Amino acid sequence: MECIFCKIIKGEVPSFKVYEDEKVFAFMDINPINDGHMLVIPKTHAENLFEIEESDFLAVMSVVRRLSLAIRRVLGPDGMNLMQLNGEAAGQVVPHLHVHIVPRWGGDGKGICEWELVPGDRDKIKGLSKRIQEAL
Repeated sequence: MECIFCKIIKGEVPSFKVYEDEKVFAFMDINPINDGHMLVIPKTHAENLFEIEESDFLAVMSVVRRLSLAIRRVLGPDGMNLMQLNGEAAGQVVPHLHVHIVPRWGGDGKGICEWELVPGDRDKIKGLSKRIQEAL
């Protein structure tokens, strides 16, 4: 079964398209967190960050920046959330890489990206830093 985003790209499922080029497709989210909420996706199916080709990911992120600037010009939000989730444990629902662009206004009450700041174990953080550097 083909994913819903692939069907949107092919025009099999209607969408409010905002942008399209040879590598990227962007459309309005029909369940918006705030006005102007849109999704930016690669045209080539890749489930997540771990599967997408680097050139496709860079194309998506370039369009994310361009569309974020356009949203800022049109709506004048106080801020902007960019969200890209990878895997069910991270809250990914549609298994096709996508970036949410969500305009934010002070006091909008949406609660995105809020968590309690709790100091971590510095030795553990240092050890993980070294292990990740070595994996590069």
